[in-house]
Amino acid sequence: MGVRLDDDTRRWLALFADVTGATGRDCIRQGDRLVVVVANGEMAEAIGPGGEHVTRFERRIDRQVRLVEYADRAETFVANALAPAAVEHVTLSEADDTVAYVEVPEGDRGVAIGADGRTIEAARRLANRHFGIDDVQLS
Repeated sequence: MGVRLDDDTRRWLALFADVTGATGRDCIRQGDRLVVVVANGEMAEAIGPGGEHVTRFERRIDRQVRLVEYADRAETFVANALAPAAVEHVTLSEADDTVAYVEVPEGDRGVAIGADGRTIEAARRLANRHFGIDDVQLS
């Protein structure tokens, strides 16, 4: 499934690559923050030593940044999008719509949901953009 990038997104990703040295595959705006999907295997480069690279990028764009590592499998991608929550299992159900049911320990539900639901909402948007998943639900 191909993701269409608008001009603003392409500009954010080009700047991200220039500042961090890592490849950004996609990004979405979420209020005052940017969620960047980092190419598989490039998360360490995107973060940098002591968070230096991502911090430099945040300063350049004057926004908070959340990083999500890309994965070729939908289940792994959804788990990555909910990190740092400890995802135990992701099951895809394709009854009428494709829904990802995510098992997380009770103590990590708040982390998976995020402040004001921002983490799970970003996971839903990204899962839809990259894998055509209609919803992400915690179980």
